[in-house]
Amino acid sequence: MTGAVRTTCPYCGVGCGVTATPDTAGGWTIAGDVEHPANFGRLCSKGSALGETLGLEGRLLHPLVAGQRVSWGAALDTVAARFRAVIDQHGPDAVAFYVSGQLLTEDYYVANKLMKGFIGSANIDTNSRLCMASSVAGHRRAFGGDVVPGTYEDLEQADLVVLVGSNLAWCHPVLYQRLVRAKEERGTRVVVIDPRRTATCDIADLHLALKPGADVLLFNGLLAYLGRAGALDQDYIARHTNGFADTFLAAGDDACDMDAVAAGCGLGLGEIQEFYGWFAETAATVTVYSQGVNQSSRGTDKVNAIVNCHLATGRVGKPGMGPFSVTGQPNAMGGREVGGLANQLAAHMGFTPEEVDRVGRFWRAPSIARREGLKAVDLFQAIEAGTVKAVWVMATNPAVSLPDTARVSRALAGCDFVVVSDCVRETDTTALADVLLPALGWGEKDGTVTNSERRISRQRGFLPPPGEAKPDWWIIAQVAARMGWGDAFAYQSPADIFREHADLSGFENQGERVFDIAALANIDYDALEPAQWPAPGTARLFGDGRFPTADGRAAFVPVRAVAPATSTSAEYPLALNTGRIRDQWHTMTRTGGVPRLSGHIGEPFVAINPADAAASGLADGGLAVARSAQGRAALRVRVTEDQAPGEVFAPMHWNRRFSAEGAINALVAPITDAVSGQPELKHTAIGLEPFEPAWSAFLITRNAAPDPGPASEYWSRITAAGCSVLTLAGTAAPPDVAAWAEALLPQLPGIDYHDARRGAHRWARLDDDRLEACLFLSLGPALPARDWLVGLFASDALAAAARGALLSGRVPAETPDEGRIVCACHNVGLARITRAILDQGLTSVALIGAALKAGTNCGSCIPELKELIVDVGCDHAA
Repeated sequence: MTGAVRTTCPYCGVGCGVTATPDTAGGWTIAGDVEHPANFGRLCSKGSALGETLGLEGRLLHPLVAGQRVSWGAALDTVAARFRAVIDQHGPDAVAFYVSGQLLTEDYYVANKLMKGFIGSANIDTNSRLCMASSVAGHRRAFGGDVVPGTYEDLEQADLVVLVGSNLAWCHPVLYQRLVRAKEERGTRVVVIDPRRTATCDIADLHLALKPGADVLLFNGLLAYLGRAGALDQDYIARHTNGFADTFLAAGDDACDMDAVAAGCGLGLGEIQEFYGWFAETAATVTVYSQGVNQSSRGTDKVNAIVNCHLATGRVGKPGMGPFSVTGQPNAMGGREVGGLANQLAAHMGFTPEEVDRVGRFWRAPSIARREGLKAVDLFQAIEAGTVKAVWVMATNPAVSLPDTARVSRALAGCDFVVVSDCVRETDTTALADVLLPALGWGEKDGTVTNSERRISRQRGFLPPPGEAKPDWWIIAQVAARMGWGDAFAYQSPADIFREHADLSGFENQGERVFDIAALANIDYDALEPAQWPAPGTARLFGDGRFPTADGRAAFVPVRAVAPATSTSAEYPLALNTGRIRDQWHTMTRTGGVPRLSGHIGEPFVAINPADAAASGLADGGLAVARSAQGRAALRVRVTEDQAPGEVFAPMHWNRRFSAEGAINALVAPITDAVSGQPELKHTAIGLEPFEPAWSAFLITRNAAPDPGPASEYWSRITAAGCSVLTLAGTAAPPDVAAWAEALLPQLPGIDYHDARRGAHRWARLDDDRLEACLFLSLGPALPARDWLVGLFASDALAAAARGALLSGRVPAETPDEGRIVCACHNVGLARITRAILDQGLTSVALIGAALKAGTNCGSCIPELKELIVDVGCDHAA
């Protein structure tokens, strides 16, 4: 293939355009697409590193049945026969699919059609249930349909942007930079509502460190305030909405006393009054919300509390106005369009008799599902109970991402028949599969995705299929054919599927369903440009006050403030909040192998307030064991004032490939929102205690990191340039240190250092002048710095000075030390930035960018660069 290929990033819901251009060395250069309206050429650290994820290491390349390689025909026959046998004996509800926002819309469509239209069960749900289900439910209650009214341009046209439960700087960096520029150019005010102080607070005019779970109380208080301040749009309420009186009364019952609202939210009265005053006086207001709102046992009510305030002021669907749900996955919205959720049919239709009949006739479905299926958490509980006897997991890793991971793993291990189709060979979920089916990955597959602003974009393949990997839609269609429905799944290309999907969106649609892309059914699919739905592209919806309800009016939804479903106790005194970090994606199956994406944060951690750390006997940089009623995790401790007392934060990404006990969802209870089915991932009661190792070590090796062995009760692994790095610790020292080391090290000559008095042991293994591995063990004081040692693996030969200093633990003066990565986009480390600030007198982010390029791409490292300027300057002055 020659020339640049325009495609779309596979990470967050911003949906950035990407260009892939062949280089002279046979590889591909990845860059932002300057013509794509989501990003105009910008990419975040993860998107910028996409070119480093294109290798085949760790790929699933051939079908496997019971761990043995088989032909595609044999694998597909096995899947079809086993599913057919379960259906014949136990009925269609005894089988299930669990799918993913990593699928393309065409894949999603075929899976949904097979399960709901032909197998006859609605037991197909998606990991988007963990992401945006509460937004879907809130939109449907308020607007009559799952519709995000606005567009990204609204963030640039607003005078006030309220970010609720959204660390935009790290989770949606490109969108965050659009907001930064708007603030610089227009003076946009920004309010961040988040229990933690995050990187996003760098641009906040006001940070409301809300008590976890108090969102409904805060926005009910706002609604009551708007009434007292005379800021309601009475004409809009009268002409375009229903239910205001009851909703306003409910809000007033919760929030008529401002002092009580402030106390219930854990905020000062002045902070609340300032926020309410700004909202009341600013017509052009956008409220952006994400997982901090959705991932809650009351997430749907939180969504409606926000939407109520926008309806009450008539700020919906107009330039610079509206509630804005920002999705976490690249195709969360595309999956919703085709009915990927268990409580939806395709094309935004539900399970009313009329809609079931309509979809059934369009598909010519022999036994279409007539009722909702099991949502994600309930689905895996049904697998554990044995009522679901066969499950097909597609492009996701529920053994890490779902709450109560031990229970999910037990469910899959005990299930009669488990199929997993994925592009990755080894995940926590593939380890539990009876059949593994190799799917195409990003850069290989072809189809469409829909981003957070309803914009459909093409993902185009530019790489040949590796091994025997196949498109997901093809795999599903082949199974459907073997189950007897070949004529209904006789697709030859994703263009065929998209055409059918588009036709269904317009089928018997007289304007009552907003999702309508029928106008795209007969376009040149290969040439499809990014376009918002409904088609032809519509930027904003509901600006005319018309909604897709029976009477055309939006609905106010009365919601009441309720405490989180779990509460802290003497045994579990801390409230755990989970979320994302800047440079990793989901369960790290793609990003975990990219060296520069592991350089910023390399271990699973728990962030804790200094007072709580002291009370729990924890030290910054030490280790802790976290326990809940569900399970435990072992984590590095980060002591920070950014955490409020009584609350801790841990990231969601680590799995059993990268850590011993870093999978944080092992702690989380399977408690869900009663309306949306979305699990509570933001409030789990836990306890923390010190993990006090008798020894600690690190192993750096060019080869794949070996099994750490039973002595290593704590371990975590990262990928660095030219090597893997294992961090190890245990509460009982290995009885035979030499034998323990030899089991970890390659069988090569080398040099050793042992200081029994100090408990320091160090080994290096070399192949001529090439360093192959080094292992440092301490039975006493802390280990020496390792970043410079990691840097030695980037070259094929050791310099004389480095060889001499290899086991000393001291960096040779002439050896450059990058240090911990701060800017992942340009691979710029802490040590280099610090030296440049001191040596060159750099006093601004702009000067750092000019000197080192740090902070000049996605900008998500800029808050840290600002802190470094202050910290290094203070240290130097001291």
